Amino acid sequence: MLTGLNHLTLAVTELDTSLAFYVDLLGMQAQVRWDNGAYLSLGTLWLCLSCDAALPARDYSHIAFDIAEADFPGFAARLRSAGVREWKHNRSEGQSLYLQDPDGHQLEIHVGSLQSRLAVLKARPYPGLQWL
Repeated sequence: MLTGLNHLTLAVTELDTSLAFYVDLLGMQAQVRWDNGAYLSLGTLWLCLSCDAALPARDYSHIAFDIAEADFPGFAARLRSAGVREWKHNRSEGQSLYLQDPDGHQLEIHVGSLQSRLAVLKARPYPGLQWL
């Protein structure tokens, strides 16, 4: 039986650029690097950057990272001042910044949780919403 998410691997074209983005801008902890990749951590998340042909999704697929509400405004301002590319504007519960990494992988910095989202859906359900 599955017990949780083990790790994420993202294909990157330029390791040094991606390391700088994830470590210096997003605040992840670099653990190790080698010729074609690196392992990073953020809390219990294990992220692998693997040098390969990066072909990120152009749909709504994305990775969302938690941030405390008090930290969001300053963090978002710092990312924007660094010139990150934004791919979407937030229209849902909680503050969010939707950005792309140097290879175009779609990320989200989000204030909120599944429980806060479900609470909003009780008041304003999506069209066709069914509680399971």
